[in-house]
Amino acid sequence: MINFLHSFNPQPILASFGALHIYWYGLFMVSAISVALIITIYLARYYKILSETIIDLGFWVIISGLLGARIYDCFLNFNYYLQNPLDVFKIWQGGLAIHGALIGGLIAFFIFIKKYTKDNNLNFKIEFWKIAAIIVPGLALGQAIGRFGNYFNQELFGLPTNLPWGIPIDLMNRPLEYISSNFFHPTFLYESLGNLLIFIILFSAQLYLIKKNKQNYKNYVIITTGYFILYSILRFSLEFIKIDVTPILNNWRWPQIISLFIIIISGAILIKTAFYEKTKSI
Repeated sequence: MINFLHSFNPQPILASFGALHIYWYGLFMVSAISVALIITIYLARYYKILSETIIDLGFWVIISGLLGARIYDCFLNFNYYLQNPLDVFKIWQGGLAIHGALIGGLIAFFIFIKKYTKDNNLNFKIEFWKIAAIIVPGLALGQAIGRFGNYFNQELFGLPTNLPWGIPIDLMNRPLEYISSNFFHPTFLYESLGNLLIFIILFSAQLYLIKKNKQNYKNYVIITTGYFILYSILRFSLEFIKIDVTPILNNWRWPQIISLFIIIISGAILIKTAFYEKTKSI
C-alpha cells in the first residue's frame, strides 16, 4: 500500500466514451452515499423504522447536503467562482465542502423530522436525536470512502514530505511555493482512516445499545454529538498540514474555526443533556 501511494499517479477520469467522461470523484461520491444509506437502513431496522422512511429522508438530506456543500465551497472560493462562474456547475472536479454538506443536510433533516413526527404523533426531540444517532455511523463511513475522490482529483493534499507514503502531485496541481516538491502528505488518507475509526466507534456503540436495550434519549445525544466532536477534532488537527486555499482569520484556517465552533456547541449539548438526565433522575 505504501509503495503504491508513493509511485502511483492518480488521474481524475476513470473511463471515457467519446465526449462522455466518468470521473473517479463521482464514483466515490455515489459509493459513499450508497454505503451510508445502507448502514442507516440496517440500524433503522432495530428501531422499527421503515426503510422507506430512511430512503425518503435520505433523498432530501442528500440533495440538500450536496447543494450546501457546493454553496459553501463557492463562498470559501468566492473570487475564483466570480471570475469563472460556469465552474460552479462542475462538481465532478471537486469542490464539495463537508461543513457545507452538514449544514445543508441538517436543514433538510430538521424539516423532514418535523413533518415525520407531526404525521405520526411522535415526540420531535426524541425522534430527532434517535434518527440522528442512526445516521451518523453511516455518515462517517461515507466520508471515509468519499475522501478517495480527492485523491484522484489530486486536491486537498498536505505539506511536502519525505515519508515513504508521500503521494506524487502533478506540477499543474502544486501550489507555486511548493513547485519544486514532488511528494506531499496524503491528508485524504489520514482523514479517511480517521473517519473509519469514528465509524467503528459509533457503529459499535449502536450495536451495544441495541444488544443491551439501552436505546434512550441520552444515549442518542451522546452518539450524535460524539460524531460531531470526534470528526471536528480530526478535521481541526489535519488543517495544520493542509495547504489548500481557504480564508484565514487570526492565523486560524476557516475549517479550524468552524470545527472549534462545532466542538463547543456539541459539548454544550452533551453537558446539558447529561445534567438534565441526572437532575431528572434525582
